[in-house]
Amino acid sequence: DLTEEEQRKANKGTLFIPFSQLPPKKLRKDCFYHTTPAMQTPRALENVDSCENWLPRRVMSVWRIAGILHALEGWEEHECGYTMSNIDKVWEACLKHGFQPLKVPTQSKS
Repeated sequence: DLTEEEQRKANKGTLFIPFSQLPPKKLRKDCFYHTTPAMQTPRALENVDSCENWLPRRVMSVWRIAGILHALEGWEEHECGYTMSNIDKVWEACLKHGFQPLKVPTQSKS
């Protein structure tokens, strides 16, 4: 959780990327706020409603995508604590199954 005080201390032009499920409040107009880590869903994915109401349509948070990838790829390991999957393997699986990265904002809204 990013506090208002921590946001105020940030330099102009800072990019805030949430590391928890809930994104921080947008307090600064001179900074950039990325959405919750998420990806565009594949066009072939049907009957999926919005997962989080702060993400655009056909966009899904990466922790939900991780569950789908584990099922599609037949992965048995679980990522807990300091145990993490090979990021290159996960990225390639995301792209192979049609998930696409989102664009990072390049300008703050005035």
